[in-house]
Amino acid sequence: MNEFLFSYGTLQQEKTQVELFGRKLQGTIDELKGYKVVAIEIKDEMFLLRGEEKFQKTLVNTKNENDSVKGMIFEITEGELFFCDKYEPVNYKRIKAMLQSGREAWIYLAISS
Repeated sequence: MNEFLFSYGTLQQEKTQVELFGRKLQGTIDELKGYKVVAIEIKDEMFLLRGEEKFQKTLVNTKNENDSVKGMIFEITEGELFFCDKYEPVNYKRIKAMLQSGREAWIYLAISS
């Protein structure tokens, strides 16, 4: 069964997609209402050792419909979704959210440590 993944950051980059999935993903533009993007400092040593930037984007649920984040929605396999789990910093979690298109997709956001 395939899953939908909403990307607002590095997973949109072809280089990251090829390294993670072994292929370039095809996606469509979508929007996530009630959230905004903020930068946070990453302290996950394994993530940083891969050469990733120390400051990364994350989503914040504002519950304000005037706030929105534009990104891409990708259809990936369940196995590829687990690759994403391993790719993201340890303090990121995956949750489902409804997008502007009406599709439900997985999103990643940082949790407080």
